[in-house]
Parts: sequence; C-alpha cells; structure tokens
Amino acid sequence: MCSSGPFLEQLSHLPTRTTMVFTPTLRRAAAQASTSAFAPKYTIPRRVAGFTIPAAVQAFGVFAGTAALFMFGEVPRVRRDILQQIPGLDTYYDRRIAPEDNPF
Repeated sequence: MCSSGPFLEQLSHLPTRTTMVFTPTLRRAAAQASTSAFAPKYTIPRRVAGFTIPAAVQAFGVFAGTAALFMFGEVPRVRRDILQQIPGLDTYYDRRIAPEDNPF
C-alpha cells in the first residue's frame, strides 16, 4: 500500500492558491473607480461626417440665421435696423426713392 493516500486527503483541505486573470474591461473599471473626483473626465467625442455634434448644430444655426436674414432682407425694418448697419452693405440696401420718381 502506498502511504500517500492520507497525505493527499490532508492536502485537499488546504486552501488552494490560484492566480486570477482579469480582463482589460475589469482592469479599466477598477482604475476608473480609483480616480479622483477632481480629475479631468476624458471622453471621445462622437462625430458625424467629420463634425462633432455640437459643431454641426452650431454650423446649421449659423446657416439658418444667415439664410433667414437675407430672406427677410426686403422687409424695411430688417433692412434699416440690421442690414444697413453692416459696413459695405449700407449702400446696397439703401432703397431711397429718387426725387423725380416721388409723386409728392
């Protein structure tokens, strides 16, 4: 008989030491949990056709505002108060009636 039988029974009750393998996402989660609340928050901005979403909204707003301004350019109040205040466009938007065309 082999005397290793009871010895193996004694070893089976000892806690076994295994090495834990962490996936990169678990490591990343552990590292993010240990960062300071005052540390900068780094994010990767989302892009649509090469533009970030806030930049695309801003560009659309500029385009829509400019288009609306020139569409309402024939309204006398817009022409006087806004468009004639732009240097270089003041004479273009000057709509004075010539004295010979004035019936009064």
